[in-house]
Amino acid sequence: MPLVTTKEMFEKSMKEHFAVGAFNVNNMEIIQGIVDAAAKENSPVILQASSGAIKYARIPYLRKMIEAALEEHDIPIALHLDHGPDFETCKMCIDNGFTSVMIDGSKYDFEENISLTKKVVDYAHAHGVVVEAELGKLAGIEDDVNVSEEDAIYTDPEQAKEFVERTGCDSLAIAIGTSHGAYKFKGEAKLRFDILAKIKELIPNTPIVLHGASTVIPELVEKCNKYGGNIPGAKGVPDEMLREASLSGVSKINVDTDLRLAMTGAIREVFAEDPSAFDPRKYLTPARAKIEETVAHKIKDVFCSSNKA
Repeated sequence: MPLVTTKEMFEKSMKEHFAVGAFNVNNMEIIQGIVDAAAKENSPVILQASSGAIKYARIPYLRKMIEAALEEHDIPIALHLDHGPDFETCKMCIDNGFTSVMIDGSKYDFEENISLTKKVVDYAHAHGVVVEAELGKLAGIEDDVNVSEEDAIYTDPEQAKEFVERTGCDSLAIAIGTSHGAYKFKGEAKLRFDILAKIKELIPNTPIVLHGASTVIPELVEKCNKYGGNIPGAKGVPDEMLREASLSGVSKINVDTDLRLAMTGAIREVFAEDPSAFDPRKYLTPARAKIEETVAHKIKDVFCSSNKA
């Protein structure tokens, strides 16, 4: 099966009330772990690369590794640019075979965000590529995204309606309380499902996206810390809240931090238990297996997208 856009994935997700997992990729083992899990769960999946991942792995390598995944598995896979910072980056990805791009103009004012997003939409649509945009600001740090808690802004539903109508974007990332990185909440986790409900009421046919939605799975944090890590007080979005979001109209949920924790904990465990280990296959094999296990859990138990391919 060739790469697909997210259009049909999201149409099905809105009709059948599930979310498609969008997992950040950086190397071969991460790609294999994600796609193997999605194939076992017979689920569509979005593989997304940030600007940082593209700088690290380089587009030709990412694309060819994902082409290899397509040869192995017959499930819908979309290749998506996560947090495209400007038109040039989006254009580069479109020209290099990405089927979906995100333009993140949330750092600009409303009118400038609209103008930039519309420019990307016009180019992408002319090349058969879909566009995700963002309105509202998520707190936290991840790759090139760095927003203080004081600068975080919830998405205004009325503005969301106007934004989608004026830009023609295909999906919209909103801010309802999630945040990037491993430290999402200082107190109790809380998402503004009332804002989500209002946005879905005003733009019912627009797929909604949640960024910064890793659970920061406690067992993964504990393993990292047990084997020499220093990640105290990390807290993410509980599975039950993400499941509610999946059933309440969110079509795409982004996961990055949980994959990093899964991989790092597995590698740390090998090094701690066998200091003589230096063969990358010895520590990357369990790391890949832990990513697969983590992604399968998300697909089946949280996003409700198992058997939806």
